[in-house]
Amino acid sequence: MKCQNCDAEATVHLTKVVKKVRQEVHLCQACAEKQFATPASELSLSTILQTLIGQHVSAQTEELSRLNCPTCGIKYMEFRADGRLGCPSDYDLFRDGLLPILERVHRATRHAGKVPRRGSGAGRPSELLDLRQKLRKAVAAEDYETAARLRDAIRQKEATDEPG
Repeated sequence: MKCQNCDAEATVHLTKVVKKVRQEVHLCQACAEKQFATPASELSLSTILQTLIGQHVSAQTEELSRLNCPTCGIKYMEFRADGRLGCPSDYDLFRDGLLPILERVHRATRHAGKVPRRGSGAGRPSELLDLRQKLRKAVAAEDYETAARLRDAIRQKEATDEPG
């Protein structure tokens, strides 16, 4: 595909939807650098996306970034970076941030599949959560001996919960 400003090969492709009207821009590296007014060393896909997405950061995202789960201690931004939640309480705490992600990934916000059969004890998940919470507190208090015992207990419980 050719650049819209010159005859060079287009390497930057942007799609913008405004009032349900789709607009596409196809630019070569040089024209994109001129349009975005950034040095060539700073022009990258992440820079372009950050420029475009950064304009739409809402107060909701800023509020979510301050949240910290009292049960497992995970922060919303840790979840965003790792893609993993720490405990079932996070679903309620981070609900406003999770719903758009679940909708985009699964095209639904409610699970309609099967439930796993492993882990017969109903109390096991809460025991693990309790141990993990105690582990975080022990590490925060720099009580490493207790933390090591708790870590070993967590590993042992997780090993016994796995299917044979």
